[in-house]
Amino acid sequence: MDKFSNPDLLQDDSYLHNLTAANTSSVAFTPMLPSVMDKSINIALIIVLFITMVSLGCTMEVSKIKHHIMKPKGVLIAVVAQYGVMPLTAFCFAKVFQLGPIATVTVLICGCCPGGSLSNLLALALQGDMNLSIVMTTCSTVLALAMMPLLLYLYCQGFTNLQNAVPYVDIIIGLVLILIPCGIGILINYYRPQYSNIITKVGISILMAAVVVIGILVSVGIGDSILAVLSPQLMATAALMPLIGYTFGYILSSIFSLSQSERRTVAMETGCQNIQLCLTILKVAFAPEVMGPLFLFPMVYACFQLMEAAVLLVLFRCHQRFCAKKKETYQPAASTDPSA
Repeated sequence: MDKFSNPDLLQDDSYLHNLTAANTSSVAFTPMLPSVMDKSINIALIIVLFITMVSLGCTMEVSKIKHHIMKPKGVLIAVVAQYGVMPLTAFCFAKVFQLGPIATVTVLICGCCPGGSLSNLLALALQGDMNLSIVMTTCSTVLALAMMPLLLYLYCQGFTNLQNAVPYVDIIIGLVLILIPCGIGILINYYRPQYSNIITKVGISILMAAVVVIGILVSVGIGDSILAVLSPQLMATAALMPLIGYTFGYILSSIFSLSQSERRTVAMETGCQNIQLCLTILKVAFAPEVMGPLFLFPMVYACFQLMEAAVLLVLFRCHQRFCAKKKETYQPAASTDPSA
């Protein structure tokens, strides 16, 4: 029987000691995927993340970054929401649902990830402040280098035997590497802005296609073990985390009197995690026999993230149309001059 399809094993805290990098080699697990497929997926994820981060960098303009650095109110609120609300939400769900050790680490890493390029698209669709959105994504990505390891370390203290379960060095190396293509994108946008739109569109297209293809390949390779990811606790976590991020991002920015467009922007930036970064970290930093089907959790999260954002977008458009109708006034037809 597949070890990861056994819920008792996933909930056993004492089992975690055998999952650290030092002890992984001593545990006889059956790999979840064929080694060739697993290596191919790892390479594909790294390539896709590189292209995505270059595309993200191409949306960043030095002048806009400087403007928001000089007036950092919106960015500071967004950073507090991103690295305050989401990691705390992940921690609370792991506690409330009593998730197993591997599932807890997976959810925490997802919650501690910075905002991704998807938030920029959603902010655009909701007529948000695009300058703020891009600067927020930039800042959260750069800050992730320090914030992700720090937050993971702090929140892991709340769980038995989780202190040594997170490969901090591998995560830091991964974060440093994603800043390089992001910097390349910024340089392209600065020196060759005519290519930025093309690179951004190509990058987003490749990202969408890769998520679908990799999801299918992994699902076929894992088979019935995907039920471990689709457990009620993890499904509820994946569904509620982005919704809480959207809600609290909007509330927090409202408390500090940001404009309506900035509030929508902060909401999207808070609820949207960098899923491709989360996937890459889980695949590269953890052995496949350790992660098992929980590697698919970020994809489940991404589905709920998109569906809930789509609902918010529909509500926003309906609100706009309703308000526009209320503002319409009856314009009487021009009367003819009787003396004519």
